[in-house]
Amino acid sequence: MLCGYARVSTVDQVAGLEAQQRELSATGCTKQFVEQVSSVAERQQLSAALDFVRDGDTLAVTRLDRLARSTSDLLRIVDLLETKGVALRVLDFGGTEMDTSSPAGRLTLTMFGALAQFEREIMLARQKEGIERAKRLGKYQGRQPTARRRLPEMRALAAEGVRPSEIADRLNCSRASVYRLLAEDRK
Repeated sequence: MLCGYARVSTVDQVAGLEAQQRELSATGCTKQFVEQVSSVAERQQLSAALDFVRDGDTLAVTRLDRLARSTSDLLRIVDLLETKGVALRVLDFGGTEMDTSSPAGRLTLTMFGALAQFEREIMLARQKEGIERAKRLGKYQGRQPTARRRLPEMRALAAEGVRPSEIADRLNCSRASVYRLLAEDRK
């Protein structure tokens, strides 16, 4: 059986999800597992797909990044699939299709997974260096805490005699933030 797995990170990416589903259907996937969840969150449909597939089945994904968040995650998934006798098929693998039913396919998948993780780690390191440099130059302050933006409203409500718990409820922020910001404001 050819099963498909499609995933997008946010609910705003409906078109991307529909495109993945169309591509999986065109490939011949008779069963699809679909979800809108970040790769770092619990992926219930991926777990369901991995539980569902049996010996001789193939799990298809449109792109590798829809399946795994890192090389170790990818290798864990591939190992589980191999243990169950299930092949992995990546429909868009750098302009070509890749299938782990062959030794060359498994080697290629492992190499590209490692390169993708390396590239991501390099990008994150550069991003961190850039933020640190911007901070040193005084150009990066970070975002202002959300509750702090509501301080004028907190002051007004407190002046009316509204209790901090009620202020927190009305302004949709934590009670601790209200107490802290009002105390800072009094100083």
